This record gives sequence, structure tokens and C-alpha cells, in this order.
Amino acid sequence: MAQTRIAPPAAKPEGQWAFDPERTPLNGNEEMKQVDDGLSVRHRIETIYAHEGFASIPGDDLRGRMRWWGLYTQRRPGIDGGKTATLEPEQLEDEYFMLRVRCDGGRLSLAQLRTVAGISREFGRGTADITDRQNIQLHWIRIEDVPEIWRRLEAVGLTTQEACGDVPRVIIGSPVAGVAADEIIDGTPAIEEIHRRYIGDPAFSNLPRKWKTAVSGSPHQDVAHEINDVAFVGVVHPELGPGFDLWVGGALSTNPMLGKRLGAFVTLEQIPEVWVGVTSIFRDYGYRRLRTRARLKFLLADWGPELFRQVLQEEYLGYALPDGPEPPPPPTGRRDHVGVHPQKDGRFYIGAAPAVGRISGEVLDAVADLVELAGSDRVQLTTEQKLVVIDVPGDKVDAVVDGLEALGLEVRNASTFRRGTLACTGIEFCKLAIVETKARATALVGELERRLPTFDQPITINVNGCPNSCARIQTADIGLKGALAQGEEGYQVHLGGGLGLTSGLGKTLRGLRVPSSELPDYIERVTRRFDEQRLEGEQFAQWVHRAAEEDLR
Repeated sequence: MAQTRIAPPAAKPEGQWAFDPERTPLNGNEEMKQVDDGLSVRHRIETIYAHEGFASIPGDDLRGRMRWWGLYTQRRPGIDGGKTATLEPEQLEDEYFMLRVRCDGGRLSLAQLRTVAGISREFGRGTADITDRQNIQLHWIRIEDVPEIWRRLEAVGLTTQEACGDVPRVIIGSPVAGVAADEIIDGTPAIEEIHRRYIGDPAFSNLPRKWKTAVSGSPHQDVAHEINDVAFVGVVHPELGPGFDLWVGGALSTNPMLGKRLGAFVTLEQIPEVWVGVTSIFRDYGYRRLRTRARLKFLLADWGPELFRQVLQEEYLGYALPDGPEPPPPPTGRRDHVGVHPQKDGRFYIGAAPAVGRISGEVLDAVADLVELAGSDRVQLTTEQKLVVIDVPGDKVDAVVDGLEALGLEVRNASTFRRGTLACTGIEFCKLAIVETKARATALVGELERRLPTFDQPITINVNGCPNSCARIQTADIGLKGALAQGEEGYQVHLGGGLGLTSGLGKTLRGLRVPSSELPDYIERVTRRFDEQRLEGEQFAQWVHRAAEEDLR
């Protein structure tokens, strides 16, 4: 890396390593990481904590470094949401862990699927949630069982390494990469190369905060590239052919910003080195003084895309990237791949919709049986909390569909509400949550299906237990953020967000907090008004931004 700095330091000290050779930590999190790399906690888990138990784990490891291996303490049962912000961590946490299994590109082989299912049943009380970042989350994990779980996962090529923490987290990819008939380019080789070379590399195990990557060559733009720190979006260059458009700086949480195009074209072979360059900029120039500003979006907001591209090319790559075309608008409709679809090789992929990603070890085992019956060897997870069975021969399609639907995984008749509703972990397990999410969202889907059986317009309803937006509330048609309302659990409403064709952040309806008991009534009311007032071809988010205020309440 060159010593000459193109970009100036921030106006006030922000803890940027590029301008501080001593790397002076400016808060407790930075000090914790400087004292000991998060990756090193594995040795202590295997040799000390798994033998001496939960009480032997010191705070910096328990609530800090163990995240580097996908482990978070889960919420102690019985603590209501009103106490979330008032109790100390040790009062909120249980002596069990959530364990996040990273599935880069959303890929799971048959052996991996069976292994996760077995771990879920044996160690996780049957839990297994598909997340909107293509991970699987297990719960009720005891520290004593973690070494054996790692052994089983790693025997089939899976890992929990850097599934959480201030590191490069799971790399999301198109769930139909390599098989979709309309794919622009398959990004899978780049995902595999980044994972092979850089996940677990100490050069990137101390970033200012979490780091999210997306790679997809699908014209459906099915990885929510606009809200990732770095994303590669499939395009066709008029002279150079298929490749990727480079986006940086997307993230949500309490200060949401959509990513920006750098206007640079990247070939498939260049993705790993460009990824290293962008990630290194975040490591070296990223703000570390305040956790609330320690995301790339804040650096990009201060620099702008032109300066960012200049620093990337001149300081980190050593060459200029060619200018490239903007991605074309994606096709209208869903991007979740639910249903039966032809592959380019004559076989089929089958997308199924569990309720808000909630599944179980028993169901995963049954899905594995169906995959094996079809002669396939893989399942893909999606960023919409769905799963896709790949490589199904035509004469096996009906049997696989029937089997999935018998498990409650809807394929052909999944309602718009089943397909479009996401939910984060919520108060059931998460220490940050204020309200219940999974069970309430599942019940909401069922109630809306009963009340609005013929409504078939695409609509997204994202349910989040706190302000951190793990379920992407600002980019949903209807985003529901956990809050207290009229003395009971409820939701602050965001309306009119979207990705792709309707890309933009939803607007908060000031003063509107809907109690949980009134949620079905509210969503039915707004949905009916949309259906009555919508113009030909108009989507919900477009209607929201022209509708009268009283029609949104």
C-alpha cells in the first residue's frame, strides 16, 4: 500500500489507522480488539471454556471476541421489551448461545444440509432460522458443545468463522447462480476465492465494524446490493462483455444510506483484488472513534464516490478500472425465486417459502430426503429467508413440490404475504429486541391470508424487533420497527421503501405506533386502500409516495 495519502484526515480525530501509525484505540471495543485478535478466542473456547463452563468466560471474550466465531449470548427468557435498554448485559443474557453458520453464496450441499439438521436436533432444540443474509442461525447452544459442533461443520466444509464481529461476514450471492436461464454472469467463483483466501486472514480480522459483501450476476438483482458495504452487480459492458458494476457504502440501521455506484466495471477475475482494495480502505480510513460512525457509509458520505474511486485505484489497486454501464432495471415482480423455474440445462429449480425463515432441524432433514430423492446435491438459501432446491429433473418436480408443501414450505400457492414477509430474531432470543417478531409475523401472515384471500400484488412486510433494522425495515413496502405503543408492544411504521425498481428508503409516519393487537387491522386497511387506488402497473411503494396522508394511517 502506498504511503502517499490522497484523502485528507477527517476534520476531527476519528481513529483512522491511515493517519495514526500507533493505531491508538479510542473506545473500549477498539481496545479489546487491539489487546487480542478476535480469531484467537477459539483456542480458549476449545481448551478452557468448553471444559470449565459458561461461568469461566470473561466479559471481553463473552460479549466481544466470541462473535468472531459466530457466537452471541441469547436473551434470558421472561424479560419484557421495556427492560431491554435498562438492564446490564449480564442481566439480559442467558447461559446459551445463538450460533450463526455462514453459508457463503447461500450454498448448502446435501451433506452440509444433513449436518446442520443433525446439529439443530442434537444441540439446538430443533432451532434453525434462515436469515436474510443466507445464514442459518441455531439457538440454545451450550459452550460445552461448541467444539463438537465445529468439528462436524468443518468436516463437511462449513464454518462459523467470522459469521459475526468486526470482520468480513458471509458473502451473499444469487441463489440461482450458475443455473438460471437469464443470468448475466455467474459470480460464484469470486465468492469462493474471497472466502478461500481472506476469511480468517488476520489482515482483515480487525475492521472498524462489520463488513457486508454481495456478488450477483442475476438480472433480478436478488442480493439487495444497495444495502451492502461493497457489492458487485451483473452488467454487460458494450466492449468488454459480461462483468460487474461496483457499488459501495450501503447500510441501514438507525442512519440508513443506500450504496453508491463508483461507475467502475470489474471483471469476474478482478473481483477478489477489488474486494481487497475496498475492504482495505475501510480498514485503514474507516472511522473507529464512535461505533455509531464506524461504517463505510459515513466515510463515503464525507468523501463522495469520485474520491473513493481515486483512492481505490491509485493507493490500493495501482491501475484504473474502466468506466462501466449502470445495471438495467430488474424485471418487475418478486425476486425470491419461489415457484418452479426452468434451468438453462433443462432441469428445474424449486423455490419454497417457509414462514419468515423459521424452520427446524426435523424439516431440514426432510428437505434433505427430498433433495436426495430428486438426485440433487444442493439447496440454496435466499436473502428473502426462502430456500431453493437446485437441479431437479423434470420427472421429479411434482414429487419434490408435493413433499415441500407437505412440510409447510409453500411453492405453487404461496400467498403474496407469505412470500413478502420477513422477520428478525426478535425478543425470543435477541438481547436488543423490544418486541416479538417471528411468531407475530407468522400469525400476521395467516390473518392477512384469511382476510385478503384474493390480493395478489407484490408487497413486502418487514418486521424488526428494535431500531437496528436486521430485517431491512426502511427498504420494505411496510416496515415495522419494534416499539412500545399505548402501554403494550407495538410498531413504528415505515412505508414506501424498496429495492430494485422502487429503490429508496421508506418514510416514517410520525406519531403512528400501532399496538401489536391492532396490526392486522392496520395492514388490512392500508392494503385495501392501495388496491382501490392504485394505477395500472403501480407498485405499493409508488402509491405510498403519492397517497394522501390519511390513507396511510
